[in-house]
Amino acid sequence: MVTLVVNERQPLLGTLCGPENDDGSPHVKPTELGQQVLHEWHAISKFHPEIKLYDVQLMPDHLHGIIYVTSRLPYHLGHVINGFKHGCNLLLREWLSQSLYCEPLARTGTSLWEDGYNDKILRGEHQLDRWKRYLKDNPRRLWEKRQHPDLFVALRGLDFGGTQVTVMGNHFLLDYPEKVQVQCSRRLSPEEIDRESNRIMSLAQNGAVLVSPCISPGEKVIMKRAFECGFPQIVLLENGFAPMQKPFGRQFDACAQGRLLLVAPWPHHNDRRVITRKQCLQLNELCRRACEPTARST
Repeated sequence: MVTLVVNERQPLLGTLCGPENDDGSPHVKPTELGQQVLHEWHAISKFHPEIKLYDVQLMPDHLHGIIYVTSRLPYHLGHVINGFKHGCNLLLREWLSQSLYCEPLARTGTSLWEDGYNDKILRGEHQLDRWKRYLKDNPRRLWEKRQHPDLFVALRGLDFGGTQVTVMGNHFLLDYPEKVQVQCSRRLSPEEIDRESNRIMSLAQNGAVLVSPCISPGEKVIMKRAFECGFPQIVLLENGFAPMQKPFGRQFDACAQGRLLLVAPWPHHNDRRVITRKQCLQLNELCRRACEPTARST
């Protein structure tokens, strides 16, 4: 999956429209430039027959595309992307030369796109299906984000259990009078996890906000059950928030509904890491302190 971003994040490719179309979902209406960009994207296979185009989603200020390389390329993928960018830039220069543009378009100069691109390798059929759904759902996600902008911005420097953290989601959950820590030993049997789950569900039904890093199998089972029931919860993360990051999948909808808060006590990192025992203990201790009756957020 390849992502390209318009220079300065200018919304030149399309306009986000609300849920007034026939299927009742938000959508992006391409501008004339956006239509030409889509035409250039679909022409990639004509210049590079080794590449099959799976899907594309045009957004106002960026583009997502899923491609499949059917055989070894004689050059780097960046060569293909640069060729696509070059075609788009020729279109832009033609518009500029004919003065067929609005003032914001002129700020891009002669390059429509930011330098580079982001790519993610999809390593399985199910992962491909998930990301195709993600692309299709992107306009709705952007619509929800614009309707609830405060729920999808990383807020830094909030107090959580006496520690300064970064949060995303409904930060008012921090002010709930009753917060319950969900912590389960890895040694618990399925029967013990089930009993603990029933106890926690009873507390959640009575208005408690559940708090957990969701590390052990028991914690994951209980928090997933609570999530399915629609109970509000605070989830601690080992990794922080990257720039422009927003929740993924059903977590996005839970944030939009105001029933989820994601808490990151540490900065973002790009590499894949296995959480350490020390980090597990630190996260559990943060949960414990945040759930104390005297704990207050600022």
